Amino acid sequence: MSTHRAKELRANSTAPERRMWRLLHPIRAAGYHFRRQEQIGPYYLDFACHSARLIIEIDGETHRFGDEADALRDEFLRHEAYRVLRLTNDDVLTNPDGVFAAVSSALEGSVPTRSRRPRPGLPHEGGGEEAASPSSLSTSRAL
Repeated sequence: MSTHRAKELRANSTAPERRMWRLLHPIRAAGYHFRRQEQIGPYYLDFACHSARLIIEIDGETHRFGDEADALRDEFLRHEAYRVLRLTNDDVLTNPDGVFAAVSSALEGSVPTRSRRPRPGLPHEGGGEEAASPSSLSTSRAL
């Protein structure tokens, strides 16, 4: 298993996976960071939000819910403290409001990544050039 395989899976994503990525856009904009085709242990997962410990799996027409492989995978992920939300291709393609509601409900109570760890950058407060001038530094020391 490798990052090369994950890149291949992302490049060859299915129509429901592409649709799901678009459905996740407002949730991602709210600060939840999702990764596509993320590898955790021996498994490649359709979508993973590490901060919320949530995995979203999109299951195709030929996929049988509750099969033994899914049970082993879900058990492994639960052991790693993840929750798994399974959706069908049909749900993603024909019921976007229901899918959005299911994902939003699964994220309830978790904290978006953005609010937990701010991105590096310039300070939010500042005085521009005046704040950095030598005269302002000597004035502030005198106070």
